[in-house]
Amino acid sequence: MAADLQSKYTKLAQEYSKLRAQNQVLKKGVVDEQASSTSLKEQMKQREHSLRKVEQEMDSLSFRNQQLAKRVELLQEELATSQAKGQKSKNKGDSPSQQGLQQTQSVFDEDLQKKIQENERLHIQFYEADEQHRQQESQLKVQLEELERDREQHQAIVDGLTSKYMDTIERLQSAQARLEVKSQTLERESNECRVQTEECQQQLRKCQSELNIQVKQSSCVIQEKVPFNDTKFSDYNSLNVPPHNKRHQLKARDVAGQALGFVQDIVVALLNFHSYTEQRVHIYPLDSSIEPISPLNQKFSQYLHENAAYVRPLEEGLVQLHQSITEDTVTVLETVGKLKGFADHFTSYTHFLQKILPYQLKSLEEECRAPLCTSSLISKNLELQSGMKRITSVFDKLHSYIILLALPSVRQDAMPQSSSSAVFTQLAACLHSLHDAVKEMSKHYSQKAGLEQQLPTVTQKLCTTNECLLASLGMLTNSTDKIATFFSNNLDFFTSSTGYGPRGGVGALNPLQAESMLGNKKKASDYMQAIRKPRAESVPYREALLNRRVLTSSTESRQGLTQQVVASQEKIARLEQEKEHWLLETQLGRVRLEKESQRIQDLETQLSSALGGGGGSPASALSLGLGSPALTSLDDGELEERGVGKDAMISTSLVGMLTTTPTNEEVGDEESREQLIKTHYMARVGELTTQLQVSDSKAVNFHAECRALAKRLALAEKSRETLTEEVKLANQNITRLQDELATTKRSYKEQLSMMSDHLCSMNETLSKQREEIDILKLSSKGNSKLLKKGR
Repeated sequence: MAADLQSKYTKLAQEYSKLRAQNQVLKKGVVDEQASSTSLKEQMKQREHSLRKVEQEMDSLSFRNQQLAKRVELLQEELATSQAKGQKSKNKGDSPSQQGLQQTQSVFDEDLQKKIQENERLHIQFYEADEQHRQQESQLKVQLEELERDREQHQAIVDGLTSKYMDTIERLQSAQARLEVKSQTLERESNECRVQTEECQQQLRKCQSELNIQVKQSSCVIQEKVPFNDTKFSDYNSLNVPPHNKRHQLKARDVAGQALGFVQDIVVALLNFHSYTEQRVHIYPLDSSIEPISPLNQKFSQYLHENAAYVRPLEEGLVQLHQSITEDTVTVLETVGKLKGFADHFTSYTHFLQKILPYQLKSLEEECRAPLCTSSLISKNLELQSGMKRITSVFDKLHSYIILLALPSVRQDAMPQSSSSAVFTQLAACLHSLHDAVKEMSKHYSQKAGLEQQLPTVTQKLCTTNECLLASLGMLTNSTDKIATFFSNNLDFFTSSTGYGPRGGVGALNPLQAESMLGNKKKASDYMQAIRKPRAESVPYREALLNRRVLTSSTESRQGLTQQVVASQEKIARLEQEKEHWLLETQLGRVRLEKESQRIQDLETQLSSALGGGGGSPASALSLGLGSPALTSLDDGELEERGVGKDAMISTSLVGMLTTTPTNEEVGDEESREQLIKTHYMARVGELTTQLQVSDSKAVNFHAECRALAKRLALAEKSRETLTEEVKLANQNITRLQDELATTKRSYKEQLSMMSDHLCSMNETLSKQREEIDILKLSSKGNSKLLKKGR
C-alpha cells in the first residue's frame, strides 16, 4: 500500500513538474505576444501621427491650390481684356507699350504653367502616400487581430493548466498529510525507543557504581589484612602543603587564551552555518515567498532558528574558564570548577545536533524528490546525509571526553590521574576526525552547489545562499584544523604532570590543599611587602623639567595669573610713588636753585649800588633787598608751568630769603609747609595707584571670564553640531523605518490578497467537486434502480 502510494506520489510530482515547465513556456509565449502587440500598437500610433501630418499638408496644399486657381482666373480675365484691347488697336499699329504687355503676358503664362505642373505633382504624391498609409493600416489591423486571437488561445490554455495544477496540488497535499501522519507515528515510536534506551543506560550506570563500591570495599579489606608500613608515612606526607608553580599557571592561562580564540572562530562559523541552512530551507526546493514550504521544513527551520541559544553559551563557558585561570590560582582538573559549566553547554549543543539531525536528513530526502533533481544531485545529497551523521557522532564523542575531563572537579575519585593522559590523547584524535568530517562535507556542498547552478530554475537568491554556506563551511574547516593542530602541539603539556602535589606524598591535589597553598602564598607575599622599605616616590628628572616648563609657560592657571597680576600691581604702585616723590624733590630743588641765584644777583647789585653811592648801610641794603619786587616777580602762570603752586613758591622764596637772617619760627613754618605739600601729593598718588590696581584686577577678571565664556561657546557649538548630526541620523532612521513599514504593509497586503484569491479558487474547486460527487451519486442511484427493475 505504501509503495503504491509512493509511486502515485512520484507520478503526480512528475506530471506536476511537466505541467509547470509547460506553464512557464506558455507564460513566456504570452509575454512575448503581449510585447509584440504593444510594439504594433506603438507603430500604429506613429502611423496615425504621420497620417495627421499628411492630412494637414493636404489641407494647406488645397488652400494653396484654391488661391492659385483664383489667381489663374484673374489672369485669364486680364488676358481676355488685353486681347480685346489688342484687336481694337490692331489698325492703329503696334506700339512699344503693347510689346511690353505681350512680354509680361508671356511671363505670367510661364509662371501659371509651372504652378499647374507643381499642383499636379503634389496631388500625385498625396494620393500615393494616402494609399500606402491605408495599406499599412490594414496590414497592422490584420496582425493585431491575429495576435489577439493567439493571446486568447494562450490565456485559455493557461487557465486550463492552472485548474489542472490546483487538482494536482490538492491531491499532493492530501498525500503529504497522510505521510506526515505516518512520520509523526514513527517519531513517537522513536521517542519511546529513546526513553527505553536512556532507562537502560541508567540501570547500567547503577550497576557499574555498585560494582565499583564492591571493588573498593574488597580492596579496603585486603589492605586491612595485609598492612604496609609505608602507608603511615604516605598518610603523613599527604598532609604536606605543595609549593605553588607559577610557570605552570602562566602556561595554562596562555593555552586557555589560545583555545578561547579558536572556539570563538568555531562559534561564529557554526552560527553562520545554521543561519544560512535555515535561509536555504526557505528557498529550496520551494520558495516561501511564492508558496508555503512543507511542515517538515517549517519545523526544521524553527529548530534552526534557535541555534544561537545553544552555540553562544559555548563561548561564554570558555570565557569564564579562561577568567578563572590566573597567576594566583591552582589549575588542575580537580580545581577547575568552570570546566563543568562548559561541559554542560557542550552537552546541550550535542543534544541540539541530535534533535535536528532527522529533520536535516528528511529535508535532503525532500530535495531528492524535487521534480528537477538529477541523479548526480541525489548522490550528493546521500553523501551529505552520511557526512552530517558523521559530524554528529564526532560531536557526541567530544562530548563524552569533555564530560570525563570535567568529572574530577565535581568528584575527586571519579577518574584516576593516570587515565587523564589517555582522555586528552583521544580528545586530540577526535578533533582531527572532526576536521576531516567538516572538510569532507564542505567538499560535497561545493559540488552540490555547482550542480544546482546548472539547473534551469535556479534563482540568484539560492546561488547567494549557497555561496554563504560554502564560506561558513570553509571558516569551520579552518577553525577545526587550527584547534586540532593546537591541541596536538600542546598535548605534552596536557598529559604531563602538573607539578602540584604534596612533598614526599603520592596522589592528586585536592581543593583543600590548593586553598591552603594559596593562603600560604598570600601570607608570604604580605610578609615580604611588610619588611620591604617603601621607596619615596619621586619624579624623573626629565619629567620634572618638562612639568616645570609646562607650569612656567602655562597661562591657563588662574591663581598664578592673579598672583602675578597682584605682584606687578604692587610693584607698579611702589614705583609710581617713588616717581612722584622724586619729581616733587626735583621741582623743589630747581625752585630753590633759581631763587638762590636770583637772590645772590640782587644782593650783588644792591651791594654794588650801595658801595658806589656811599649812602646807606649794608643793613639798609638788605632791607631794600627784602622789599625788592624782584623777589615776587614770578607770576602764577610761571609757577603753574614749573609744577608748583603759589603757596609753595612763596614758601620756597621765604626759605631762600630767610637764609640771610634765619629764625627758628620761620624755619619751622617752612618745613611744615613743605611737609603738608608732600603729604597732599603722596595721598593723591596713593589714591590714584589704588584706583589703577582695582581697575587692572577688574580687567584681568573680565578677561578670564571672557575666555571661559569663549570656551563654553565653542563647546556649545560642538555639542550643537553633534546634536544636529544625531537629529539627522534619527530622521534618516525614522524615514527608513517608515519605508520598511510601508513595504511590509504592502507585502502583507499582497500576500493577503494572494491568499484570498487562492482560497476563492480552492472554494470553487471544492464546490465543483461536490457537484460532481452529487451527480455521481444521483447517477449511481438511477443505475441501481434500473438494475432492480431489470431483475
